[in-house]
This record gives sequence, C-alpha cells and structure tokens, in this order.
Amino acid sequence: MTNSLVPKLREEAQLVLRKNDTKGKLIVVEGIDGSGKSTQIDLLYKWLLRAGYSAYFSEWNSSALVKSTTRTAKKSKSFTPTTFSILHCTDFADRWENSIYPLLKAGVIVLADRYAFTAFARDVARGVDPEWVRNMYSFAIMPDAALYFSVPLDVAVGRITGARSSLKYYEAGMDLGLSDNINESFKLFQGKILNEYDKMVDEFGLTIIDGTKPVKDQQRKVRSIIKKILVGFEGLPNPNKMPISVTNIQAGKPKKGGSK
Repeated sequence: MTNSLVPKLREEAQLVLRKNDTKGKLIVVEGIDGSGKSTQIDLLYKWLLRAGYSAYFSEWNSSALVKSTTRTAKKSKSFTPTTFSILHCTDFADRWENSIYPLLKAGVIVLADRYAFTAFARDVARGVDPEWVRNMYSFAIMPDAALYFSVPLDVAVGRITGARSSLKYYEAGMDLGLSDNINESFKLFQGKILNEYDKMVDEFGLTIIDGTKPVKDQQRKVRSIIKKILVGFEGLPNPNKMPISVTNIQAGKPKKGGSK
C-alpha cells in the first residue's frame, strides 16, 4: 500500500463509520481467533475501573434479542453467508442502540471485544460484498482507538486447537466447503479473515499490537495508547475508584467456549 493512498482510504472510511460526537470514548479490540485480544481488553477494563473511570464492556454476538435464533440456525446449519451477516448486524445494532451508544453519550468509556471490523473481515471472508457489509454498519461510529492484535496464522490456530478439544461448524468455516477436515477448514478460514484484517489496517487506521509479545508487554503498550486518548477526558466518574499500580499487570484467564 503506497503512502499516497492511505489518506484517501481513511477519508473514505470516515464516510462508512461516523465520527464520535459523544462525551464518551470507544475502544475496540480486533483480531483473528487466538490473537489474545480478549485477555488484553479484560486487563484494560479492570485497570480503567480501578483508575476511577466508568467503563462498560460489550462483546460480539451477545445480544439476547438474537440468541435463540442464532442457536437454532447453527444447530440446523441453515445459515447462509448473507443471513449470518444480517443476524450479526442485528446483534450489533441491538447492543448499539440499547447500551453502547447511550453509555457513550453519558460519558462512559465503552470497550468492545470485536466491533464492526469483525463483520468486515469475517463476512467478506465468507464471500459477502465488502461495500454491502460496510453500509449495513453505517450507523456506527469510528472508535477512538481500534487495536488490532496481529499474530501469525499458525500461532493463532495453535492456541485455539491446543486449548479446545473440538471446533464448531461455523467457527471453522465448514459452511464454505474449504476442506472436509474441520481443523484444516478452520486454518483456511482464519487465513482468509487474516487477509481482510490486514487490508483494513490502512483503510481504518487500525493500531497494530504484536500478539506474540508477552502479555505484560502488550498491556503496557495498550495502556500507553489509551492514556494518550484520555488526556483531558472528563467522562462519567466511577464512584468505586480503587488504588492501582501501573506496573502490576497480571494475565487474565482466557474465556472458555467457542469464538464470538
């Protein structure tokens, strides 16, 4: 990607996602499964609370509105790439309108484990039109910080397959017919998603975090980035402020279960 194209891409990205005009701050983490992003946002969330900020955590595919439909469709393997994309956007829109956006307007720091960029990567990897997917999320805003945890494909796949006894059908991209072997299909699917994420680094100005570094080193970099965007920030205070040591960084426990 030539440097002359980057400003144009980011200008176009601003047309896809609106500018944050709220009193709050939106911080999102992205990356393929096994990138380590969930551990890092958990550490950041706890650090912000203890530092006296009001913070709210939201994760992908967690809306109660679509939970039953998602479970039924996955069980019957009836999703198509388009219907899967629409349902994920419905999940996002429900969380956006009922929690994320109202809290941002109130001055809360919202942390999202996966944001619209996940749809831009996964849905396009499934063959959905990139422009169509981006237009669906045009009601959302550009995050104040979008951290992309970048890891080599083999490292990420090894983390997932080493931690779980089995993979799920859609998680592994089995619906795409990439391979009859579920582990091989998962690797191929994650590779396609990884390619889409790498394209978005310039398009949306994602900040790359090396997901192969020690957890403490990653968290120090994350905090240094967030400190900069919080300079002069006067959000909703957290009445339960606790003392914190900046150097006291402990690894959070990875979440169990399938990917979101």
